[in-house]
Amino acid sequence: MSDRLSLSPEAARQLASTTKTTPQMRGITPRYLLRALPWVDVESGVYRVNRRRTYVLGDDRISTHTDDGTARVVPGDLRELPYLRDADDALLDMLADAFTEVSFEPGEVLSADGDTADRLWVLVRGRAEKRVDGPYGEDALLEVIGDGQFFDLEAWTRAGSMPYRVKALTSGVALCLDRGALAEVMDRHEGVRAAVDSYLTEGASLAGAEVPVDLSAGHAGEPDLPGTFVDYEDTPREYHMTLAQTVLRVHTRVADLYNGPIDQTRAQAMLTMHALRERQEASLLNHPRYGLFHNVAPGQRVQSRTGRPTPDDLDELLTRVWKQPSFFLAHPKTIAAFGRECTRRGVPPVTDSRFGSPLLTWRGVPLLPSDKVRFSGGAGAGTTEILLVRTGEAEQGVVGLRPASVADEVEPGLSMRNMGVDQKGITSYLMTAYFNAAVLVEDAVAVLQNVGVHHYHDYS
Repeated sequence: MSDRLSLSPEAARQLASTTKTTPQMRGITPRYLLRALPWVDVESGVYRVNRRRTYVLGDDRISTHTDDGTARVVPGDLRELPYLRDADDALLDMLADAFTEVSFEPGEVLSADGDTADRLWVLVRGRAEKRVDGPYGEDALLEVIGDGQFFDLEAWTRAGSMPYRVKALTSGVALCLDRGALAEVMDRHEGVRAAVDSYLTEGASLAGAEVPVDLSAGHAGEPDLPGTFVDYEDTPREYHMTLAQTVLRVHTRVADLYNGPIDQTRAQAMLTMHALRERQEASLLNHPRYGLFHNVAPGQRVQSRTGRPTPDDLDELLTRVWKQPSFFLAHPKTIAAFGRECTRRGVPPVTDSRFGSPLLTWRGVPLLPSDKVRFSGGAGAGTTEILLVRTGEAEQGVVGLRPASVADEVEPGLSMRNMGVDQKGITSYLMTAYFNAAVLVEDAVAVLQNVGVHHYHDYS
């Protein structure tokens, strides 16, 4: 016989209704990139970006690898040197073997202003800065360079004088190629000699620039007016729809019997759509062919000078995307590190409400967080990057691409197609998100590289 005077809560709950949530998913993020990009509906599945003709330029990087502890140049990447673009593999192998490894320490001068440029330097790892004497006698910083970048191609090709000095910021390793190796190749290969001569007379200072339009300005006299036309690229880049895809399976027994108050098929589909959109954002940033981080022009890459993300670094990015910048995009840890640097300098960034959330801004440009921005070397102690983007077709910026319509579309560019029921009573749905992103003009995007996020300050 129980001593209780009333029904227990445990027993009562057997007769009570339970209030349920829809399924929750930790992996859902705000996906600011997908929300901030303007989307173009592509009718044919192909988006062609027509541009003015430009002088050919590579990616300003020479890749290296380590073989038995020794750094070596990847021979095929020597085609980054404009006059070696058509060189055969044997010649590139010979040049790659001629590189020698050099180690350096912080503060070491790698090359002095006015020295004969008798070696081409390729940074394997580490950072260095290019400096000159400014017009008022000050020590002027030109650029910070990092892994894979090389200097100074034009001076080395001419066997001329270095136009700046290069000083190491960190310890590191470089590979160097003596000028004599190029002279030997020129003596043995007339095609290379002709290409070098063409580079020195026509293309040394024009690489990456648009072919000019010949114009006349002024109102004095009666000058002969030049004739001109605007030339286009012969083979403009075309962006095809890529996709994220999976097959969702739902047993008919579950869909029939356990479908209230929450529709099981709908709940499964919603979580799968979130997963597809998360993969879509990651691909738009990191895919090796069309990801935004891999489509930044050489002149739009900035190296962090101290490793920490500072206001100076973001200002430098703004000089590269100065025409109507739309947003920075960085890992949340990077934005926190930038906030610490601003606090240390006494210039805390302004917080503004964008996309329904309070976000840090710098110079009025919001910093959008995304956990899809990767760390190299591991998030524990690795480095990351900060992207700055201009968006919109009218602004010649970055645009998202999606098909104008697809069959069984449940969201723009995302379809859910019933594939039928198999002999086990399982209904399958093919779920596909079609997308891509296009950079219309090179200066629509810039990146700050080699950013460290693990430095803290003692404010006490």
